Amino acid sequence: MSASYQSILWNRQKKIYDRVIIAFVLLYLAAFISFNLVFYPQVTQETLIIRSTATLAILLLHIILMIGPLARLNPIFLPLLYNRRHLGVTMFCVAAAHGIFSIIQFHSLGNINPILSVFVSNTHFNSLTKFPFQTLGFFALVIFFLMAITSHDFWLHNLGPRVWKTLHMLVYMAYLLVIFHVLLGALQYESSSVLAGLLGLGIIALVSLHLLASQKENALDTEEILENDGFIKVCHVDEIIDNRAKVVCAGSERIAVFKYDNKVSAVSNVCKHQNGPLGEGRIIDGCITCPWHGYQYLPHNGSSPPPFKEKVATFDVKIIDKEIWLNPTPYPDGTERPAAIQS
Repeated sequence: MSASYQSILWNRQKKIYDRVIIAFVLLYLAAFISFNLVFYPQVTQETLIIRSTATLAILLLHIILMIGPLARLNPIFLPLLYNRRHLGVTMFCVAAAHGIFSIIQFHSLGNINPILSVFVSNTHFNSLTKFPFQTLGFFALVIFFLMAITSHDFWLHNLGPRVWKTLHMLVYMAYLLVIFHVLLGALQYESSSVLAGLLGLGIIALVSLHLLASQKENALDTEEILENDGFIKVCHVDEIIDNRAKVVCAGSERIAVFKYDNKVSAVSNVCKHQNGPLGEGRIIDGCITCPWHGYQYLPHNGSSPPPFKEKVATFDVKIIDKEIWLNPTPYPDGTERPAAIQS
């Protein structure tokens, strides 16, 4: 989290992340083009670009939408979540290359504006086999463009969390548009079932991961709670990794119990910035760091370090025989509460 807007700060993790993305994109394109040149030597360069960028963009889109549920199922995937926006911008660039070359290839030879031609060259909206599928891809690309140009926190701050979140949730609408773009377009001309099979596997994997993550979340909300004098049992101290948290649900409230520096503190699990899950983050440089956008809070009082003003609610915790107990009654946002020392 930065006190002023800067372009992009590439720390070591971001550099590794971006290098892996670039390497994957280049290797995929090289492998796809090489394979087609060997088995389909008559294919044109324009067609190679259109097909390679199309399949790569769809693959990246599936990966992007899988990262969220994967991170909820296993914290090993959290590093992918922290920098997911970089992957989203990369996916848009690949999809844009596909869209631009498709328009040049199929709509630039007439007297009509190429963009307008996308919408007027085919008007068979009442036919499945002749449906103007390119319009679906066009609108999906518009959504990806809006998400890419607003990915920086400058836009998040100025648009407001609700508007920004609503805009970026349109990725699921874009996903549906892409799926129907492929079903009504490329698959209509494919004699092989390979592409349809791969697309089906991607859809099944994506839906399955979201269902599994949802089941895990529901299990957290319904797990049995042991109470003692107004406190509820959280877990054994050793069950929480240092600088990480255990999330518990008390009524409608989710609370993150962090262990750090041989201490235990509890704060609301909801980040004030974008409602991100603080309990899925970790403590970095003494601050709870939200896994979504890096907003930070001091664990003992729930306040962001100066000059930031965000605050979250805090809770009382105590340790009895190595067991952590939590009072689910919140204190006002930013209230300093003494951390429980491990005994």
